[in-house]
Formats: sequence, C-alpha cells, structure tokens
Amino acid sequence: MHNDLVAALDIGGTKIAGALVDRDGRICLRSQRPTPAREDAETVMGAVESVLADLGASPLWRRASAVGVASAGPVDASTGTVSPVNVPCWRDFPLVSRVRRAVGGLPAVLVGDGVAMTAAEHWQGAARGCANALCMVVSTGVGGGLVIGGRPHPGPTGNAGHIGHISVDLDGDPCPCGGRGCVERIASGPNIARRALAGGWLPGPDGDTSAAAVAAAAGAGDPVAVASFARAAQALAAGIAATAALVEIERAVIGGGVAGAGEVLFAPLRRSLRDYATLSFVRRLTVVPALTGADAGLLGAAAAASPGRRDEPAAAIPIRP
Repeated sequence: MHNDLVAALDIGGTKIAGALVDRDGRICLRSQRPTPAREDAETVMGAVESVLADLGASPLWRRASAVGVASAGPVDASTGTVSPVNVPCWRDFPLVSRVRRAVGGLPAVLVGDGVAMTAAEHWQGAARGCANALCMVVSTGVGGGLVIGGRPHPGPTGNAGHIGHISVDLDGDPCPCGGRGCVERIASGPNIARRALAGGWLPGPDGDTSAAAVAAAAGAGDPVAVASFARAAQALAAGIAATAALVEIERAVIGGGVAGAGEVLFAPLRRSLRDYATLSFVRRLTVVPALTGADAGLLGAAAAASPGRRDEPAAAIPIRP
C-alpha cells in the first residue's frame, strides 16, 4: 500500500500540530510548533511550512495521498480560506493553496477545528454510532460541529455547529468576533480565568493564572473559582440547549483543555442543562466528555482527507488551483 497515509494539520491559536495518520487512525509521525499568532501572516504560514517540512523529511511521506487541514475558524471550505478569530493576522488567508504549494500539489481538504473534532469523535470517540450529536472544543476558544443523520455536517463553508459564537447574553461583553455575549466570551479558558481574577481570585505562589489553575482552585472549594466555572457551564448549557431545540441532538460531547477540569465543569453543566433543556424532545440529551483528547484535530483532519471514509464531512472536498 503506497498511499495508505494522509497528512494532517491542526492549526490553532497556540499551536500548529502535524501528523501522518493511517486509515485506522493511528498516528505514525508527529511535529509541532507554537503559533506565532501575534506576528504577521507570513510568519504564521512559515510555522505551518516548518511542520510540513518535518513530516516531508520522513520516508513515510511517500505514502501520503492527501493533506487534511483543521483550522480555528471561521473557515471557508468552499474557497480554501481562513480568518481565525484567535490568529488576527490571517483574514481570508488562502491556506489551502499555500499548503498545496508546500506539499507539491497533493490534494488538500480544509475543515474548521470544530468540524474536525466532530469527525474524530464520530470516527472513534464519544459520538461513535451516534446519529445526531453536537461536539464541542472548549479551550482558548469555543468551537463546535454537528453530526446529523449519522455523519458530520459541516455546512456550505465548513462552519455549521460553531456554537462558540451563539449569543447567550444579549447585553454581554463584546466578543472579538464582533458579537456580544457569545458562548466563547463566557466559557473559554482565558475568559474563565479573566472572570475569576476580576472577582478577586488570587493565584497560588507559582503565579499561574490559567483556567487550569482556576479549575484546581475550584476543586479545592474556592468560591470565586467555583462561580467562574458555574458561569461558564451556564453559558455552555444555554448554547447546547438551543442547539438541541433546533436540530434535536441526542448527545453533546465536550472536549478541549477546559473539559480537562472534569466534574468542576461537568457537574454545573449538567445542572444548568436541566434549567435550559426543558422541552420534551430534548430532556434526554446527555453530556459526555470527549475521548480523542489532544489528537482530535489531527484525527478529524485525517478523516476529512481520507477518500471514501464514511465519516468524511460531506462538504469537505479538495480545493484545486
């Protein structure tokens, strides 16, 4: 089998990861660089090219048939461009054509990071076998994707299910996307930490002010940290319930760094969901942690780029020059 691998890229606001992945979802080779998100567009693309160069230097590269690219959004899969909220130097950046140039013309497929996570969880994670689901990444940002009728549903541009920019507080804080009171503005890791600090939470001797540190404090009973996670859980529950009412999902899968807080997040999330998911056809909705972990973006990008995969998002097609 000379073309039994696909290359996968997972591009976010903090890291750019790459891998060669086989048809069973096994990662055969990895590379990673930090995302120079505050630099110019070419510097960020240079980091992407460095990751691809690492993969291309391996003898395994000869077995790669395509490249799947998962990017923070918004993305436009129909044009191959990206405008990530957390990478401000990329606006309508022609990522697919640049990746194709870097890999010698191999087919390239673009999906949003939420759709990628959804494809990964539906392929071999907590949404496996689920006909209708919402999968969410709660981390530096909040992304999401939908499974409808037994397969990932990316929508025309690859952004369907982007729950992070649903407004759940009509008069809330401005969001970098241009809206107000978005789920992401309340529930993302940096905003959990920001709210805790504003409420008087004090970090420990190490000075760690991350959401993980707030989660540890909440687990130890700090009331300000507990309140910050409860507010994040409320925002997530409102967004999940609205999605369930719209498309009748049966399961919500939550992954990303913030989900690593475990019951610090999931306990108040389930409580809040009972307050919002009140209609008869959404009451049985379950919320579960994701299973594919930090590899979700890579596995989802690989699923999208693998020809003929049942889990391949329907609108994710190779963009050609």
